[in-house]
Amino acid sequence: MSLDHRLSPELDELRRTVAEFARDVVAPKIGDFYERHEFPYEIVREMGRMGLFGLPFPEEYGGMGGDYLALGIVLEELARVDSSVAITLEAGVSLGAMPIHLFGTPEQKAEWLPRLCSGELLGAFGLTEPDGGSDAGATRTTARLDEATNEWVINGSKCFITNSGTDITGLVTVTAVTGRKPDGGPLISSIIVPSGTPGFTVAAPYSKVGWNASDTRELSFADVRVPAANLLGSEGRGYAQFLRILDEGRIAIAALATGLAQGCVDESVKYAKERHAFGRPIGANQAIQFKIADMEMRAHTARLAWRDAASRLVAGEPFKKEAALAKLHSSTIAVDNARDATQIHGGYGFMNEYPVARMWRDSKILEIGEGTSEVQRMLIARELGLTG
Repeated sequence: MSLDHRLSPELDELRRTVAEFARDVVAPKIGDFYERHEFPYEIVREMGRMGLFGLPFPEEYGGMGGDYLALGIVLEELARVDSSVAITLEAGVSLGAMPIHLFGTPEQKAEWLPRLCSGELLGAFGLTEPDGGSDAGATRTTARLDEATNEWVINGSKCFITNSGTDITGLVTVTAVTGRKPDGGPLISSIIVPSGTPGFTVAAPYSKVGWNASDTRELSFADVRVPAANLLGSEGRGYAQFLRILDEGRIAIAALATGLAQGCVDESVKYAKERHAFGRPIGANQAIQFKIADMEMRAHTARLAWRDAASRLVAGEPFKKEAALAKLHSSTIAVDNARDATQIHGGYGFMNEYPVARMWRDSKILEIGEGTSEVQRMLIARELGLTG
């Protein structure tokens, strides 16, 4: 595998196109959406017209025929300006559409992928439960097959589910216990539940610390009935499916976190040149210079880490450890850079009109979502042959 992570002309053109979109379309508007805790439908529709929701999917379904490296490039550029928009795309692709692309039947792909790729619909992935957290294997949501009607009957609840309650949400893929293994362990399966299905209730949006222009909700299922054909893949493979989805999704989150970290550098450099104190720009002070230099170092190494993991994934090589390393490192340095950027901005960094205030609020969840930092360390240690 090549160690040259410089972008091809095509990927660099994609990066510049998305950077321009983020700067000219997202940046002037997103602060108001964020403060109102409002989902930015207009921006999401434009992202759909640009083909961003179809980036890593085949052209036969309306996708762009790209891969996870292309997706990561886009997520990084979006997150340099705003993480709510970036996570909406990341979840729509990695968690909403990707399970259907990887595990769906031809009929399921034909029904859902074209509309998911166009951004006409958003998909969500119902994994986390109120009593489960990082222990997703402790799923309590159940689904039994009613043989008389050939339908799955689903009961349970999910929490912290992104893109699950927007006006354009089309489906949620839900993990549920559908039986027991010979040793008594749960058979966890994935089932597609279309929005609006009777008994499927979407709660009001959470009041969150950050990502305030994205959609995150709790879901409940009370005797929800869907056709048996809505099973995604084979029965009992849901746990393995979500492990695959999360491995890939960690690369996407690492790219997003890198974008936030780089955005903190961008804003700090700009502010350090404009802000004067004691008769000169604060950027002339070595203390500020060193802090920003450290921020740039962190963002640069995080970029190398996620691109390395993505390159391995695209090449068909093992990437589990590299994805965990990239996610752990990039989320950690995103928090570090957001803290330092806020400090550089002083009192203005505490004002919501400045992007770094939004970045500070958005950074912490990166150490939690799609596998906590502790889980990443467990995965890395396991890949090194350390077991407990």
